[in-house]
Amino acid sequence: MSKFEELHKLMSEMEKDDGLPLKKGATKLVFGTGNTNAEILCIGEGPGFNEDRIGEPFVGQAGKLLDKLFVLAGLERKQVFITNVVHHRPPENRDPLPEEISAYGKYLDKIIEIINPKVIITLGRYSMAKFLPNVFISAVHGKRYEVLVGGHMTTIIPMYHPAASLRNGVVLEAEKNDFLQLKEILSRMEEEEKKKVPESEQMSFV
Repeated sequence: MSKFEELHKLMSEMEKDDGLPLKKGATKLVFGTGNTNAEILCIGEGPGFNEDRIGEPFVGQAGKLLDKLFVLAGLERKQVFITNVVHHRPPENRDPLPEEISAYGKYLDKIIEIINPKVIITLGRYSMAKFLPNVFISAVHGKRYEVLVGGHMTTIIPMYHPAASLRNGVVLEAEKNDFLQLKEILSRMEEEEKKKVPESEQMSFV
C-alpha cells in the first residue's frame, strides 16, 4: 500500500471515530494535506474557522503567512505535508486541552509513522511540547534538535505559530529569521546526507 493509500485509510478511520472529543462541535475533520512522500512534516495546533469549513489545515490568514515563510526557506507548500495536534476545531478557537491532544495523539503518531519524515517543523508550543517537553518556545525557536521519534532519530525544528506572528510584529521578525535559517539547516542536512554515502556509490552525471 502506498503512503497516499495508507493516509486515506487512516483518515477514514478518524472520520468514523465518534470517541474523538472535538468531533461533535466541528464541521469537518481536518486531517492534513500535502505531499504524501514529503521529507518535511509540519505540525500545527488545531483547525480554525476557515479550516473547519474547508477541511484543510492552514487555509486562513495564518496559512497565507506560512506560504510566504516557506519561500524564505526555499520551500513550497507542495513539498511538505501539513497536519495538526488536534484534527477538529476546538470551540471558539480555544487552546486544545491535554486530554484532547492525547485523544488525537494516536492518529498523529500514525501520520508521522506513515510519512516517516526526516524533518518535523512544529508550529506553536502545543506541537513543540510533543517532542520537546518542558521548554519555552522563546528559548528554542528556530534551532535544530535530534529527537527519537517512533524509533528513528528525527530532526525537530520548533517554530512560532504563524497566528502568533500575525498578532505580534516582534514574533513575526523572529519567525522570518527562523525560516531564513531553516534554509541553511536544510542545506547543511543535505551535505551531511551526501557525506554518509560512500564515494563508490555516488553517481556522477558530468
